[in-house]
Amino acid sequence: MQTLSDFFAQSGAEVALASLGRRVAPLTRDTFEAFERERQAWPLPWNAQAQFACALRWPAAGADPVVWFLALPLDEQGMLSPASRDAFLERLLLTLGASGEAPDTATPDNLMQDNPVALEPELHQRALLHARLSRHFARPPSPQRALAARYLAGDAEVHWQLLGLQGLADWVVAPDPATCEALAARLDQLPREVLIPLCYLMEHGDLPASLHAPLIACLEHAHEAQDLERYCALLRALLGSPEASVSAWLGQWLERDELMAADCLVAVAARGWHHLEDEGRLTRFLDRLAASEQLHFRRVVRDLALIPRLRLPILMMLRQAPRESALGRRVAEWNV
Repeated sequence: MQTLSDFFAQSGAEVALASLGRRVAPLTRDTFEAFERERQAWPLPWNAQAQFACALRWPAAGADPVVWFLALPLDEQGMLSPASRDAFLERLLLTLGASGEAPDTATPDNLMQDNPVALEPELHQRALLHARLSRHFARPPSPQRALAARYLAGDAEVHWQLLGLQGLADWVVAPDPATCEALAARLDQLPREVLIPLCYLMEHGDLPASLHAPLIACLEHAHEAQDLERYCALLRALLGSPEASVSAWLGQWLERDELMAADCLVAVAARGWHHLEDEGRLTRFLDRLAASEQLHFRRVVRDLALIPRLRLPILMMLRQAPRESALGRRVAEWNV
């Protein structure tokens, strides 16, 4: 047994994998196995790591799956550095045995305790993952979902203080059209205590298309109010959408000098990287990034360049940057 994929195959458990970090999203077993066998780079690197969750449900162990949150280091090509994975696999086999059968108790305490590859996801990511796994394993959503839907739809009898993050996450992964329509009309009226966590949940690709235009309007209002926290949260939610209309909007946004706060550029790199798979937008983004003195240019670019579809275009643009340009000067500093 040489890989986690081998363990999954022999465990007899139903397995669900999900990426974490850059995006909370389902991960196929084939993609994970290709990564483990060093046939392909990790698709969504984050802080030079492959961050992911493994959920295993053994038929004999009850209805609730065991979930492990892991972060494996990547090399400069975005490929697996196998030593950490091998150490975790050895620890796993010592804990559960080579058969991979379900333990007599729940998650063994000594498996993840003081484990160097154990990951503690952000609260929003944990809530979103829980909502996705509940749907995958045909488990009911939390009781808070109905309350969240009522509030988002404008039910005056539900106060925002009654809402829970898990209820919002359960609604985000399965939004109903009627609530989306009502929410579109009142999105800008939500208190920041609801709007900001809602955006943090929707930034992982779950923003309904009907909320695009209202969200852009909210962005303009946040800009007028100079509310950077609200603005960045809205921006991240919008950029999480894969729609071509959002890509076009980003192209126009990158031309607006007054919106180029460092936090906003980091938001583009973190949640809108897929919109940079375009020569014009990528060039403009790198120019803006190079001109900003408020962020760590090298760190942001290196993290982006680990994304397989962006690696070659970024390397080409860095090599071809005119020496007198902001990007060229950054490259020269990098090579010193």
